[in-house]
Amino acid sequence: MGKAPVCAAVDWGTTNFRLWLMDVDGSVLAARQSAEGVRACLPDRFATVVEKHLETLHTPADLPVIVAGMAGARGAWQEARYLETPARLDALHEQAVRASRLPRDVAILPGVCQREKGREDVMRGEETQLAGASAQGMRAGVFCLPGTHSKWAWLEGGRLSDFRTFMTGELFALLSEHSVLSEMVAEGEGATSSASFTEAVSEMLASGAGLTGRLFSIRAAALVGSETAPDARARLSGLLIGAEVAAMREVLEVEPRVRLIANGPQAHAYEAALSLAGIQADILDGMDLVRQGLHQAALALWPERSSV
Repeated sequence: MGKAPVCAAVDWGTTNFRLWLMDVDGSVLAARQSAEGVRACLPDRFATVVEKHLETLHTPADLPVIVAGMAGARGAWQEARYLETPARLDALHEQAVRASRLPRDVAILPGVCQREKGREDVMRGEETQLAGASAQGMRAGVFCLPGTHSKWAWLEGGRLSDFRTFMTGELFALLSEHSVLSEMVAEGEGATSSASFTEAVSEMLASGAGLTGRLFSIRAAALVGSETAPDARARLSGLLIGAEVAAMREVLEVEPRVRLIANGPQAHAYEAALSLAGIQADILDGMDLVRQGLHQAALALWPERSSV
């Protein structure tokens, strides 16, 4: 394998598991990925899953493991209580919890919460990506992290000062699979470059309201039988993402540049929507950032490993 690993870094989502062996410089020596997300590991398969993957990679028994994501949620492997905003992103390791009754040292990083009445919010996993961005010198500005629950986060001097969550991805899944729109949406291509996506985003940016009424227009267009009926899937995506961007436009008028932590079609969709709103987007790779954040926390927790 060449260089010796200083830690195993784990990003544990609700439905996905990712593990990397990393050296002192943060380079990936080996990797494992599976569908063994937190849901698949409940109630008590967490340690078994980690050890299985580490054994496959022939890792030494004393190699420490740093974990971010939903494994630290209440009722999962072991709860890592939320930090409150403003939260120092280079100090996540200070509130890490140790998984109990294990032969190796496993540290689980906390999430971050806001408690202000009416603006209560939580995140788990995204804070480690933001820590990675801060470690790369991006210590201030607005970040957008699309997903099932999209996050918009504000960094000030390496601290996570504020954030907001939008249920955009979950709404898309629910509406496309379990609503009167499902049949039309299933037939669409969903290309974010299509006129249907662009028009939908523009409608939401122009009005900033009326989302539920515009959603029904997708069904109505199919029933009317217009020859120019829009690509339903692209229109649904455009309406939902457009509503999210429209809700943030007041903030974006002050901060006309956003760092977009996303990959693939999701990155292209948000980049296109932000461009229509006149916002410059710098796309960052989320996997690179979460590895950077995990590596930073691991070296802070186990400084003696730097000489391995």
